[in-house]
Amino acid sequence: MKLTAAILTLVAALVLPAQAQERRLPESREEIKLSFAAVVHHVTPAVVNIYASRTERRQRNPLFDDPFFRQFFGDRGRPRERVQRSLGSGVIVGSDGLVVTNNHVVEGMTEVRVALADKREFEAKILLKDQRADIAVLKIGDGSEKFPTLDFADSDAVQVGDLVLAVGNPFGVGQTVTSGIVSALARTQIGVDDYQSFIQTDAAINPGNSGGALVDLDGKLVGINTAIFSQSGGSVGIGFAIPSNMVRVVLSSARSGAKSVVRPWFGASLQTVTPELAEGLGLKVPTGVLVASVAPDSPAAKAGVEQGDLVVAVDGRPVDGVEGFNYRFATRPVGGQAEVTLSRGGAERKVRVELSRAPEVPAREDRLLRSDSPFQGATVGNLSPALADEMSLDQALRGVVVMEIADGSIAQQLGFQKGDIVRAVNDAKVGNVRDLVRISSSRPRVWKVTIERDGHTITSVFGG
Repeated sequence: MKLTAAILTLVAALVLPAQAQERRLPESREEIKLSFAAVVHHVTPAVVNIYASRTERRQRNPLFDDPFFRQFFGDRGRPRERVQRSLGSGVIVGSDGLVVTNNHVVEGMTEVRVALADKREFEAKILLKDQRADIAVLKIGDGSEKFPTLDFADSDAVQVGDLVLAVGNPFGVGQTVTSGIVSALARTQIGVDDYQSFIQTDAAINPGNSGGALVDLDGKLVGINTAIFSQSGGSVGIGFAIPSNMVRVVLSSARSGAKSVVRPWFGASLQTVTPELAEGLGLKVPTGVLVASVAPDSPAAKAGVEQGDLVVAVDGRPVDGVEGFNYRFATRPVGGQAEVTLSRGGAERKVRVELSRAPEVPAREDRLLRSDSPFQGATVGNLSPALADEMSLDQALRGVVVMEIADGSIAQQLGFQKGDIVRAVNDAKVGNVRDLVRISSSRPRVWKVTIERDGHTITSVFGG
């Protein structure tokens, strides 16, 4: 009888909607022995293996231009090609062949192949890469074939203790399923992306699982596995997944044909409330985020948000730290409104904030500087509210910002960093990218460069 009751419980769990299911502990040994096979059978066809590669060409040693060296060493100095490979997992989320994976699986790769559970392989096209969320969207097939897919779960409804399964291709051994529970929610300081609100699980996740599926027992996608904490390189039971609600945002932008993800702009600089800060504010517990400054004409300013306000919730969901606020706000769709709960002077109030994208004025004019100057190898752009938001900089900052620095470049060797704002070169003010391009094309004997970094002004002198 007990076994019959256990089977009926399993059937009810598979048939009843999630809202009607009552979370409870197993009541018998038979219930504990119940299998995940039905869920696995549903999930695995939509989880894929991803093989990415790029060909790198090693530079020729200049010594081999000398006939003397070629006489003794022959063609060993000829430039050689080296293939760099990346291995990961992915999830089919569109029957038309849309696949999501981690951005770090395909970043910098020129060839991407996707292998399905039934052994078929497809060449994939990268539709969109979002470094900030560490999500990439790929496309396989020509649209004529229907692929198996996974539906999204509401990751905001996930609770600590929920059973989950992780599916992926660890170490390239082939598709593997592991089980565990949700160990924690809203994990931050992981260092993987800008919107840190990870789901932590003890389901075994290893190298190669990146981009794979974390699913609930309804067979729905809870998150995309992205990182592990490990001192050995293998699983120690601390893995992290990007919540499915963040994945939805990136997928929506890819479906619209956008080349970058469109997210709403709040327009204020925020600060996490530490225990010391909470004591100064007269708070019993350190919670929420403090508004440090508000950009003029921003959605926050128009809604009445003021410097010194404490943001405690977004659409009724509490925020605990800047990362939590960024996640809650960034997962709201552009075009509507969000209800932001503020604490001001001990009194709570709610304001409606427009969910609009940040203005990109002035235009970015991204430029990789190649001239013989201290900036050689730096990619710079005009700082606008959109770019400041993208780079997590103060919303009020303007000027020319360093967006990227090439490895091994002159700019990197001289100590320039991503986020530096170039204020002046040889005492000439730098107002936009064109100013910097013109100045850096000159050939002075000495370079005097003034930058702003983390609110501090730094002036350095370099030889020409």
